[in-house]
Amino acid sequence: MNFAAPCLFGMEGLLAEELRNMGAQNVAAQNGRVLFAGDADVLARANICSRFAERILILTGSFKAGSFTELFDQVRALPWEDYIAKDDAFPVKGWSLNSKLHSVPDCQKIIKKAVVERLKEKYGLNWLPETAKRVQIQFSILKDEVSVMIDTSGEGLHKRGYRAKATDAPIKETLAAALASLARIYPDTKLYDPFCGSGTILIEAALIANHIAPGLKRHFACENFYFMEDAVFRSERERALDLVKRTPDFHAFGSDIDETALALCQKNAKLAGVQNSISVQKADIKDFKLQGERGLVITNPPYGERLLDIEAARRLYQTAGSRFIKQKGWKYYIITPDEQFESIFGRTADKRRKLYNGSIKCQFYMYFRG
Repeated sequence: MNFAAPCLFGMEGLLAEELRNMGAQNVAAQNGRVLFAGDADVLARANICSRFAERILILTGSFKAGSFTELFDQVRALPWEDYIAKDDAFPVKGWSLNSKLHSVPDCQKIIKKAVVERLKEKYGLNWLPETAKRVQIQFSILKDEVSVMIDTSGEGLHKRGYRAKATDAPIKETLAAALASLARIYPDTKLYDPFCGSGTILIEAALIANHIAPGLKRHFACENFYFMEDAVFRSERERALDLVKRTPDFHAFGSDIDETALALCQKNAKLAGVQNSISVQKADIKDFKLQGERGLVITNPPYGERLLDIEAARRLYQTAGSRFIKQKGWKYYIITPDEQFESIFGRTADKRRKLYNGSIKCQFYMYFRG
């Protein structure tokens, strides 16, 4: 099978490497997604284990289409019966950008009609009841290039199952995992987040340190698909459990001025199964002090557009700059959309990387030279 894994912009390389390590074949990174191939085992593994993908889609076909006739004929030619049973429901959704076929509702209708006609012929039916399992069809049309897909994940993969609630302006779980990966989490890392909020960065880092797959505690849409055998997901969950390596040497320390956020962080850490790896306390950034000879700070400070006015946010950056002292053994990683961050923080980053927090363009500022 061929697959497409959408991801946040800037994370394509991380996701491609992750999929290769899972045994995926023909891995190719594109803007905002990674294409790959594999069997049902790889499909289940990617859903359970991917830290960076937003969802896993079966790529049923890609082709050029400049007219509704072309769209209908090429969708109809695809083997939908391989994925959709005769009584399954199959809604259609998608988007179009810079293409001749720009009306999304019309594209939805044409694709739906084409799939219906294909399935009616293959199953020898005059009509399709659509009363059984839901198989979500998705499409994208970019510059007349059409991709038609089936969603295997259901809820987005960033929904790990541990964060029922969050504080205002939370960082997405997939992005938090990327930050932790880029900063390099080791089994003996001492991690600090002085703006921890509900704890997403701390939790994702703890999952990495303990080799815990992010999707172990949730289910996926394709588990109900008629072509998926129960044994596949059962086997892949057992495989993921076998890979868990609890490390007593990793610890994450979170602080925040919001007691409600800290309570949420503790609750979320327990739901994620990493409560023993995380400690939190109420503290202001001005009271942050280096503890020990080495440590790693990864943080997503509040910023003007969403939580505080810009000047208040910049005062926090300035304070952080005075507390995050340049010292051998200590590294600091800060994500923010503020292009003036380095001058306010007081130091030029050793490296920076463009990432997106949802639709917000950010820079990940990396300070790792002591």
